[in-house]
Amino acid sequence: MAAAASTREGKNTLIGEVKGRFDKATSAVLLDYKGLNVENVTKLRAEFRKAGVEYKVVKNTLVKQALKESAYSGKLDTALVGMTGIAWSYEDPSAAAKVVKAFKKDAPEAGEKLKVKAGLIDGSVLDANAVENQLATMPGKDELRAQLLATLQAPLSQFVMLLNAPAQNFVYLLSAKEREGDKG
Repeated sequence: MAAAASTREGKNTLIGEVKGRFDKATSAVLLDYKGLNVENVTKLRAEFRKAGVEYKVVKNTLVKQALKESAYSGKLDTALVGMTGIAWSYEDPSAAAKVVKAFKKDAPEAGEKLKVKAGLIDGSVLDANAVENQLATMPGKDELRAQLLATLQAPLSQFVMLLNAPAQNFVYLLSAKEREGDKG
């Protein structure tokens, strides 16, 4: 990326790529990775990859140019200072935030150095606190699917139980009559 950013044409290409990522993403988390060593950054990148999150370090000026005509235009100026890494989530909006939260928990020393600058979701800018406490705790896509499936299955299983109830009660009645006949 750095070599391509040296020419005007290369910069325009990078701006287009970054703009495309923001347009395609369901959410993004902006991170300050200052102080992290190569080993920790490599672990973080691997965790992002596992979660289906794309992570890149991009120059702040290129991000500002990419977001110039978007809903986020001007809203991120305070966050786009210093070293910035961006984690884009394309399917699960909470994936990047969950990876960051887990990384901070699993590697406390490195986690202290990794700072959330801001988060983006549906045209809204979230502060660091909202990213870590709200976005990271949202149920993921698979969890929501499981909840929906359970909600849809509950009435069906109750219906099946209602259909079986008369037959079951008849069996209980026969069993009681049989015990009554054995006593007599």
